Amino acid sequence: MTIAEQFVALEYGPAPEDPKEALSWLDQHKRRFGHFINGAWVAPSAGGYFETADPSTGEKLASVAQGSPADVDAAVRAAREASPKWQSLTPHVRARYLYALARQVQKHSRRLAVLETLDNGKPIRESRDIDIPLVGRHFYHHAGWAQLLQQEFPGYTGCGVVGQIIPWNFPLLMLAWKIAPALATGNTVVLKPAEFTPLTALAFAEICREIGLPAGVVNIVTGDGSTGEALVKHPDVDKIAFTGSTEVGRAIRSATAKSHKRLSLELGGKSPFIIFEDADLDSAVEGLVDGIWFNQGQVCCAGSRLLMQESIAEPLLGKIRDRMGTLRAGPPLDKAIDIGAIVDRVQLDRIRRLVDQGVAEGATCWQPQIAMPARGLYFPPTLLSNVHPTSVVAQQEIFGPVLAAMTFRTPSEAVELANNTVYGLAACVWSESVNVSLHVAAQLKAGVVWVNCTNLFDASCGFGGYRESGYGREGGREGLLEYLEPAWFKSAPALPAASPAPAELGGAEGDSASPAIPSVDRTVKLYIGGKQARPDSGYSMEARGARGELLGEAPLGNRKDIRNAVEAARKASGWAKSSAHNRAQVLYYMAENLSQRGGEIARRLGAAVGEERAGAEVSASVERIFSYAAWADKFDGAVHNPPFRNVTLAMNEPLGTVGIICPREAPLLGFLSVVLPAIVVGNAVIAVPSEAYPLIAGDLYQLFDTSDLPGGVVNIVTGYASQLLKTLAEHDDVDAIWSFGDEAEASAAKAFSTGNLKQVFTNEGRAIDWFQPQQAEGRWFLQHASQVKNIWVPYGE
Repeated sequence: MTIAEQFVALEYGPAPEDPKEALSWLDQHKRRFGHFINGAWVAPSAGGYFETADPSTGEKLASVAQGSPADVDAAVRAAREASPKWQSLTPHVRARYLYALARQVQKHSRRLAVLETLDNGKPIRESRDIDIPLVGRHFYHHAGWAQLLQQEFPGYTGCGVVGQIIPWNFPLLMLAWKIAPALATGNTVVLKPAEFTPLTALAFAEICREIGLPAGVVNIVTGDGSTGEALVKHPDVDKIAFTGSTEVGRAIRSATAKSHKRLSLELGGKSPFIIFEDADLDSAVEGLVDGIWFNQGQVCCAGSRLLMQESIAEPLLGKIRDRMGTLRAGPPLDKAIDIGAIVDRVQLDRIRRLVDQGVAEGATCWQPQIAMPARGLYFPPTLLSNVHPTSVVAQQEIFGPVLAAMTFRTPSEAVELANNTVYGLAACVWSESVNVSLHVAAQLKAGVVWVNCTNLFDASCGFGGYRESGYGREGGREGLLEYLEPAWFKSAPALPAASPAPAELGGAEGDSASPAIPSVDRTVKLYIGGKQARPDSGYSMEARGARGELLGEAPLGNRKDIRNAVEAARKASGWAKSSAHNRAQVLYYMAENLSQRGGEIARRLGAAVGEERAGAEVSASVERIFSYAAWADKFDGAVHNPPFRNVTLAMNEPLGTVGIICPREAPLLGFLSVVLPAIVVGNAVIAVPSEAYPLIAGDLYQLFDTSDLPGGVVNIVTGYASQLLKTLAEHDDVDAIWSFGDEAEASAAKAFSTGNLKQVFTNEGRAIDWFQPQQAEGRWFLQHASQVKNIWVPYGE
């Protein structure tokens, strides 16, 4: 064939990458690796090894140590011993170490890229051009944060020893996402890479030695799920950061519920790829190729659900089929291929099983007639059309090169379909109208939204999900906060254990120790949807003063009352859409009304907490309302400038519906201190007031009624916290649970909310001085009341 004929045919020949350097590195280690603990290679305590293989050929690459609980314990001890010294280093010195890691990654970039492709099966051009450059970028970016830490985060300190568990789809990049911010904030690390892909983590361990990173600061223990389980359950780990499946994330949440471990979870996704009729279809198709066939679809944020406006469905599907026919599958080290190998036989079997099930449920399966390798683990790019929104392929994460397509007619229907999933990790919106794009992006329940682009990541921009895609962020300022906590909070004293709730409903008939009990003069009601309501139970609880006198009765709320309150909160969605200025005005009005009625409220509250304390609570409460009114239009987002032709809009969004168990020790001030930050950013709340003085509910709902607070924004259900907490935490329409009681209550909040992985904010059973603004108000509470959505918008030429 002549050159001219070859040019017309445009047939690609093989362009293999030479794996010599990577294989030589493996041979230098005799293809056997121990754990990296306390700066040295350590043989597994139980003597066991497992094999890691090239998924494109099945050939063994190396033997890797199987971690035991004893190995994990040794690594945690090393990290604990290294922690004080690492935290005591100046920010500049830590920054120098992170900078050195970035430089060394760049020096070894080609070898790392080849090693990643050998171990994972992804195309070399992806690991070479995307993964490894981003690894270096994360260490460079966080070297900067290490330098600026004390200036930008005064009063915060690192968590301590961090256990990190990463997946197999982006092995070295996920390592960088986790280790870089952890080290920048002064933490020490025990990291467990995925069983299928441990090699680049071990190569990184060697880099840590090359730059002279102090022993014990980074420890890497390899192994299967049992190794990760030992790390999660280790009592001397202060935080767990996990990226992986939602099922495992739920198990980790359950396993850590009774501990004080902080937890961040980046879990599964079923991301919508929404294409409107005015979109540039050719550009959208190219974006779709990156959205679903990048890394063989083994991406948690893969655009696996195609939502097409009905008017363009047929021509768009034709363009997609044509483009699929040009994709090339083959050996991952070939620089001219698009589709590499699936990581393991187990994953390949799962993909086949789910596609077969989707077809059985009515989907039409189309695969291009392209050459597939006879050897290795491969699955062809697959298009499933005529997919029903409830089909398994529209609801479950397949984690493979499979696209499920369906149609919509209007933008509102597109949003409804996009949000019709338990996940909320990412989304793409394609439209030439910026108004349509941003209008839809704002309504999507997703932590990342790409407008007319897809799969863009940067260390300066947060990444993470809503709902069952987990919580917490990787990257950006918000990602750094996952590894920090207020310094005062770490040493706060524990609250005394609360008295157990009575087994029987209803209050006591009398108190023999207090013969001169006055008659009951106050009976308050529940407050649901802006109206007073009697309890479904028909029972009440007594409220007694400091001397045992009966002050009144409060209703005992039950499961049905919580259900009604949640429904009312869900209906109050207009509050989140109101402007921050308008929310501030409501709070200022609230402060004005509380100030006018402060004397009478203080007199009633004084019977329970003492006159002096009651006066101080009212005064501090007025000031706290003013503070959050001030925050309303000042707790805003940011515009990031990643090194692309994009700006990224980091928007603080409300969580939705928040259930709050209010602190017992400050009936008025404690209630407002936890409810106000939740509502000021746009959430609706179901609050359980202090058991010590539940009658405060009567004063509060009168305050809300007279301050133009829309009905349903704050709902009050009185009762025993231990009983109502379970109902709130298990309710699937509650998006977050806050609890400020004793340690048992904090553990219960985490354990009961595992079902839908709702976000949890507790005091971990520690005392908070509600009169101290440094502890009881401000950004710490507002950050827990919101979640950051990053919207990527292209611009310029």
